[in-house]
Amino acid sequence: MSRIGKHPVQVPGGVSVSLAEGQLTAKGPHGELTAPLMDEVVVTQEDGAIVVRPRDETLRARAMWGTARTVVANAVHGVHTGFSRKLEIAGVGYRAQVQGRDLVLQLGFSHEVRHAIPEGIKIECPDPTHITIHGADKQLVGQVAAEVRAYRRAEPYKGKGIKYDDEIIRRKEGKKK
Repeated sequence: MSRIGKHPVQVPGGVSVSLAEGQLTAKGPHGELTAPLMDEVVVTQEDGAIVVRPRDETLRARAMWGTARTVVANAVHGVHTGFSRKLEIAGVGYRAQVQGRDLVLQLGFSHEVRHAIPEGIKIECPDPTHITIHGADKQLVGQVAAEVRAYRRAEPYKGKGIKYDDEIIRRKEGKKK
């Protein structure tokens, strides 16, 4: 039995949710998101909460039960409070800044790296070595953070590169003489 799926998703004040034609639409202060719903689950709105139930007792329906509930919860949470991901840059001369709709990174290459900021995402650089990515869509925030980190991942010998703020880089010892 799904332990996640059986809990209803509470809809906070200021968020409106509508169900139609296999998708859920959530509107709130941070925007509007649509989440596709699987055919294996039934989603209903009851007493200010969204309840997800499996359509039948097949293995696939029970597997999609928790997944569908999490997708709905992420959409509701995203339009209400939003999601954010923080990155840190380490290395001499490595820095980041936002110029218009581009994130400009200098990562030790002979050229600067420009990453276009997609719609629905807001990127801030409080200082040259920290990047904060905000947005309503959890998947898109994570995807943008992964793309930025992929330009120069933190390496284990000197720790230079881009890493998540909660990531721990296991340092390795260099060559022995």
